[in-house]
Amino acid sequence: MRSGVVVDAVQIKDGADSLDADLHLPEDARGLIVFAHGSGSSRFSSRNRQVAEFLNKGHFATLLLDLLTQAEERIDVRTAEFRFDIPLLGRRVVTAADWAAAHSLLRELPIGYFGASTGAAAALIAAAQRPHAMAVVSRGGRPDLAGNALPLVRAPTLLIVGGDDHPVIEMNESAMRQMIAPVELAIVPRATHLFEEPGTLEEVERLALDWFNRHV
Repeated sequence: MRSGVVVDAVQIKDGADSLDADLHLPEDARGLIVFAHGSGSSRFSSRNRQVAEFLNKGHFATLLLDLLTQAEERIDVRTAEFRFDIPLLGRRVVTAADWAAAHSLLRELPIGYFGASTGAAAALIAAAQRPHAMAVVSRGGRPDLAGNALPLVRAPTLLIVGGDDHPVIEMNESAMRQMIAPVELAIVPRATHLFEEPGTLEEVERLALDWFNRHV
């Protein structure tokens, strides 16, 4: 554990269900960023954890959240029936935001969202339903899946897409046309959907930290 950062494994109740999450809280945190992972992923996503650690160094607390319960995850591995249930995923992110708002160490922190793949749609749904959200960042996201929530988002939104991820670029451009909130599209050259190419995830880190510094 890095000096000055409290790391805590927490459980967040969603009705009868419990969601696992990892909270990283720097002692001088200026805001809280809730991470919504993409289809088939979890709070153990190496790429999102790398971005989260970079944000911790930039004085942001992070909450890496499993959007599915352990039982749902076991089913989804076989059937993929939950990973595209966007209303469910969005509700889970809202639940996490409400949990943070009631937490004694977090409730004073302004909140932002970082979503990847389908998690970007879930993050935008949460931003629409909880308008106190300060900013949203999407990495290789599917904001188009947020549907009717898009015009309701008020938080400044940054959509980061790989330059070689052409279908997702088009999906992000389509979502932008439906949004009223300030929204920007950042295209990372030579990056594919998962930002596995050298230096591309580091560019995502830089863009995300800059966006949250500006708006959270």
